[in-house]
Amino acid sequence: MNSKITQNQIDELYKKLDQEAESGGYHLNPDVEFTKDLVKGLIINENRYGYWACPCRLASGNKKDDLDIICPCDYRDPDLNDYDACYCALYVSRKILNKEKEVIPIPERRPLLEERLKSKKTPINNISSLPLPIWRCKVCGYLCARENPPEVCPICKAKKDRFERFMENSHN
Repeated sequence: MNSKITQNQIDELYKKLDQEAESGGYHLNPDVEFTKDLVKGLIINENRYGYWACPCRLASGNKKDDLDIICPCDYRDPDLNDYDACYCALYVSRKILNKEKEVIPIPERRPLLEERLKSKKTPINNISSLPLPIWRCKVCGYLCARENPPEVCPICKAKKDRFERFMENSHN
């Protein structure tokens, strides 16, 4: 385990994450210094735990228990939809990228450990018991299960308005 992190390592991972984010319809925070500090946190957590635990959350060190906070975490997309940034503000919406809006503090939506363990024990018995609606890109057919469609399709880059609700969940 190498505890010395070089600026080159940070710059390389930053570049890789930025390219992956943009190609998938996402954006990294335009504050490069802030974003590189988060990238350094990802590297520290990878060295510490063996995975990219969110640098703004307390990881347990047990990968199975932390799967929901491995970057990009399970909460990124709902946070982007509701607040235009994820919890740690590594990922931001186009509004923030274009400086039309500022990053604001985001409430933690990660459930407590007891709630997470309980929800893992609740099986999905049929398609109508899915916890989230299914969205379909009308251009390429990409499917995703989430509260809202993505800002941009990660496959064909079609905008959010090109998605349709493909399947409802029973909770609506």
